[in-house]
Amino acid sequence: MIAIFKKELWNYFGNWSAWVIIGAFSLISSLFLFFFENNYNIFDIGMASLQSYFTLVPWILMFIIPALSMKTIAEEHQSGTLYWLFAQPIKIKDIILGKFLSVWFIGFLCIIPSLVYFYTVYVLGIPEGNVDLGATLGSYFGLLLLIGAMTSVGMLASSLSSNQIMAYLLGVFMCFILYFGIEQLASYKLLGGADFVLQNIGFYQHFLAFSRGLVDSRDVFYFLFIITLALGLSSYFVQKKK
Repeated sequence: MIAIFKKELWNYFGNWSAWVIIGAFSLISSLFLFFFENNYNIFDIGMASLQSYFTLVPWILMFIIPALSMKTIAEEHQSGTLYWLFAQPIKIKDIILGKFLSVWFIGFLCIIPSLVYFYTVYVLGIPEGNVDLGATLGSYFGLLLLIGAMTSVGMLASSLSSNQIMAYLLGVFMCFILYFGIEQLASYKLLGGADFVLQNIGFYQHFLAFSRGLVDSRDVFYFLFIITLALGLSSYFVQKKK
């Protein structure tokens, strides 16, 4: 697993793809938070808070994470190196876990530059330092779990596809449905009492709890369950390729 993790990181950083994605992620979030006139702009909101950042970031991740995870299995299958991996004394679950951790780590690096935003709102607060630390820390923790969930879903999409483009499109679609689609469907209240159950199937409500500074073990378990389930299914489909 560690060998796969190191190999994947070397591939991502060696061909500059990780640097480009981290840079693009930081640039897009900075433009929306400080320059473009929109509902996320911190200056337009007039509040020293990062809540607009945590509202915006999942939408960016919806496109960034599948771009990272699309190559995990699909590229290996497309180039034929997946069969070389099968010939090595490595378990399928170790291949999946090593690749998952590498993408999750890069997703973690994507949000590191946001500490600059945190310092900015900390200084802009009246009085200085007037920031809700509980909600901010809870949001960061929830964001890490959300990145993990989207990564595992992206890897599942990659394991289902033999083409990177299809893996990317499927990954974006699945992340969109799980984060926003299910929540919107539940908001129409077409299923009566079942709407509450439907809401809790999607990512949105569980991440929203973290953004309010509430770290609930049920939400943590939910994301860990999604990660485990998606990675388990990925292992199953890769095993079928073998």
